[in-house]
Amino acid sequence: MLAPIELFFDLTSPWTWLAVHNLVPMARRYDAGIVWRPILVGGLFNTVNPSVYAARENPIPVKARYMDKDLADWARLAGLEIHFPPACGHPVNAVLPMRVALAMQARGKLEPFAFAAFDALWARERDLADAAVLAPLIAAQGEDSQVVLAEAQSDAIKAQLRTNTDELIARGGFGSPTMFVNGEDMYFGNDRLPLVEAALIRKRSPQPA
Repeated sequence: MLAPIELFFDLTSPWTWLAVHNLVPMARRYDAGIVWRPILVGGLFNTVNPSVYAARENPIPVKARYMDKDLADWARLAGLEIHFPPACGHPVNAVLPMRVALAMQARGKLEPFAFAAFDALWARERDLADAAVLAPLIAAQGEDSQVVLAEAQSDAIKAQLRTNTDELIARGGFGSPTMFVNGEDMYFGNDRLPLVEAALIRKRSPQPA
């Protein structure tokens, strides 16, 4: 197996859903493992990328319209439905779902839970900040939802989420999704997946003497 891909991600980013949808089959094609690293993207914005908040408060109308089109184009290409859920607003409070993601990771079920959670938020417009929305997603993976939700409030889970977020900041990350190939080669964003694939190809090709 090739050196794994580290995937630092937040479920409440639509661009991350696009990236994950395409990254997982790509990794399988190249027999490259994925190390999933749940983070709080808001923690990144607060610390190293506050311009995101400024842009939300004072959006440039023409750019905002294009960004909506861009997201729709990428979603169509991936065969996904992506809608900003009006009921819960955007950004969605990511704290509880990302803590649950860590609890599911400890049970070896993070990937299927993440796919279900992405779909619930971005296709079915369900509020992942609501424990009642998360509970059936947990149960669908064969886990006791009340046990997992309680564990998500533990000090250990809270500390791990902070640690993952702080680690990404220390390694130069500023948003979700951020991917590392072979530990050092960083890529940010769904549109960088062709570059991730090129990096995987380089890793599998014999180096010249």
